[in-house]
Amino acid sequence: MDATKDALPRVFQANLARLFERVILPALDSLPHHPVLETGVAATLDQFLDRAAAQVDNYMGNEAAKAFTLSLAGVFERQMSIWACAIHDLGQTDMSRLRGFEALLAGCAREAGVDLAIDRLGEDLTQMFVVANVVRHGEGPSCDRLRALAPELWDDAATDYLDLLPGTSVASEHLRLRKADLVRYIRATTRFWGLADPHPLAVTNPPY
Repeated sequence: MDATKDALPRVFQANLARLFERVILPALDSLPHHPVLETGVAATLDQFLDRAAAQVDNYMGNEAAKAFTLSLAGVFERQMSIWACAIHDLGQTDMSRLRGFEALLAGCAREAGVDLAIDRLGEDLTQMFVVANVVRHGEGPSCDRLRALAPELWDDAATDYLDLLPGTSVASEHLRLRKADLVRYIRATTRFWGLADPHPLAVTNPPY
């Protein structure tokens, strides 16, 4: 069982890398993006329709980034839970009382000897999870917390994004995630498992 516990970090790292490289990255790269969205009165119906299509393109690109962040956070949390159970079953440490992402992250990092302060590792992992909560629930405590943690994820002056929802503006709908954010999250998750990997040739500096 000890061998299983020690093997898990490398398997987890590889599975995250495969998910990102085979699914997330190709999907993001295939989506059209327009650096500037034109507004104002359209001169022709075709111009109006082209502008509307561009707005939808960018909106859906942002929705895809949100969905992929939710997927990454879910996979990483599930992996930590599996690893915590493996440690607990060995009788090494009581991991049964760890509840919630941040407690689980802190407990797993402590057991693995991973310093979460290195290169914003803990900050990026926590941000990823809070983003996932906002994607799931919209308005609420997680949205308020994320706006305090990462105000750069909101840009009301952006010229490449328009909220398609009618009515009063909803803050959680203006959360902007870009490819660079997904790269930060995959780097943080794979680096965590690389640092937790006790075997030789562990990949502690993933190529993202």
